[in-house]
Amino acid sequence: MGNILVIDGHPDPTSLTAHLATSYAAGAGASATSLVLRDLDFDLSLRTGYRTPQVLEPDLARAQALLEWADHVAVFTPLWWGSVPALLKGFFDRTLERGWAFRYQDNGMPEGLLAGRTGRLAVTSDSPRWYLPLVGDSTVKQVRGRTMEFCGIKPTRVTRYADVRGRTEEQLATWVREAADLGAGDAARPGIPGRPGHPDVVRPEPAAA
Repeated sequence: MGNILVIDGHPDPTSLTAHLATSYAAGAGASATSLVLRDLDFDLSLRTGYRTPQVLEPDLARAQALLEWADHVAVFTPLWWGSVPALLKGFFDRTLERGWAFRYQDNGMPEGLLAGRTGRLAVTSDSPRWYLPLVGDSTVKQVRGRTMEFCGIKPTRVTRYADVRGRTEEQLATWVREAADLGAGDAARPGIPGRPGHPDVVRPEPAAA
């Protein structure tokens, strides 16, 4: 059973996105850890780009440790203005540091340094599913292609929850229940030996000889 990191990128704990992320993590069981971005304390802005270092807050240092621990990374986000909430974008900007999540090789080509992990991107939208390809499906391209897979997290599968505003409460509840099955299915995939231990688990010091 692999280690699963569930990233909830919605600012509102009562949102459908948040409920889906919670259900997915519950379905994945003990192999899953949730990273709820609205509960973290960090500066959303990458103040000088990559020109000068910006010290990671403790919550972001822990996030990096969890990404190193994970075999599978599931990101839950709404589609806002063809992109993602500032909360999630700021998390990506600050956490996925150059030299840690990716680097540029001598030939100028990027190399993802989080390779060996798979991903899932779950996107909620008020727009209907058929409409999204017509306008470029920019959120999926940005998060899956330009962020997760750019950093080596691939393949990243996409789950869409479209036309949210047109759904009944019963239909939304069905989605939430199905998210648990999705989490259980992802958790059933084998993990990779040699991953770092979970950052929240304190291991006892070895006994003196």
